[in-house]
Parts: sequence; structure tokens; C-alpha cells
Amino acid sequence: MTAATATLTLDRVSVGDTLPELTHDVTATTVILGAMATRDWRPMHHDSKFAVERQGVPDIFLNTPNQAAWFERYITDWAGPAARIGRVVFRMTSPVFPGAPMTFNATVKDVATDDAGCGWVTLDVSLTVDGAVKTTCEARVAVPTSADDNPWARRGERWIP
Repeated sequence: MTAATATLTLDRVSVGDTLPELTHDVTATTVILGAMATRDWRPMHHDSKFAVERQGVPDIFLNTPNQAAWFERYITDWAGPAARIGRVVFRMTSPVFPGAPMTFNATVKDVATDDAGCGWVTLDVSLTVDGAVKTTCEARVAVPTSADDNPWARRGERWIP
């Protein structure tokens, strides 16, 4: 889905669909800016010497909120501005260090409409580096059921993520 295409609606999504891949070169700047943006001043996210000597890891690494932001960006790049993330649950299995590209991939696991009429897409997402899975994620995203639907307008009983 790109900005030039129409708004993504639930009828255009099927179980088994794959999302376009997103790849980003992880640099020290990627790691440090993410830590700064999330006000995470722990040195293993900006001080390479500390990370290596005190933490016993090869270098500084992405923090949890930084990874969450990358997952959200990946999902919203695909789903578009009318979609609304309801829930993101992820599990980091090993750190993401500077020096290699990280790649995001996803598959549609479920497509459903709840009792309130909200359309939902469940995604299985993975973050890999050099083919090794570093983090897995399951996301539930509200997608418009039609061109007239707006998940952002849902409140109260009509919004149950």
C-alpha cells in the first residue's frame, strides 16, 4: 500500500496475504536516536564501550520502545492512515545491533469483523537480521470495512481492541 493507492479496506485483505518487506540499515545513529526519542538514557543504548565491557554484548543495541516504533511504522506504512492499531505484542529473542540491515515481514493471520462492526486484521510480523529472527510480533489492526468507515471515530463499546 502506498500513498498513491486507495485507502485499504477490509475486503482487500485475505488470510495468508503477505505484506511488502521493509528493510532499514541499522546504524549507531538509528540506535541512539531511538533511545533519545524514548528518553532511555541507559548506556547500553548509546555507549559502545559500556555495552561491550559491562553488558558483554558486541555493541549498543535497539531498545524496546524503538523496536515498538519500527513495528508500528511497518504496519501503518502498509495499512495507511485510516487504519488504527489496536494491539501490538512482541517478543525480543536477541538484540539488534548496528552494522546490518533489519528486515520486517508479515503475514495476515486473521481477518474478521467484531460485533460492533469494526474490521480487524491480525498480523504475524517478524524482524530479522541476516536471516535470523530477532523479534516476533502479533498485531491487531482495525481497518475500515468500507470507504465510509473510520476506525478512528470508534469510541466506547464500538472500540474493543
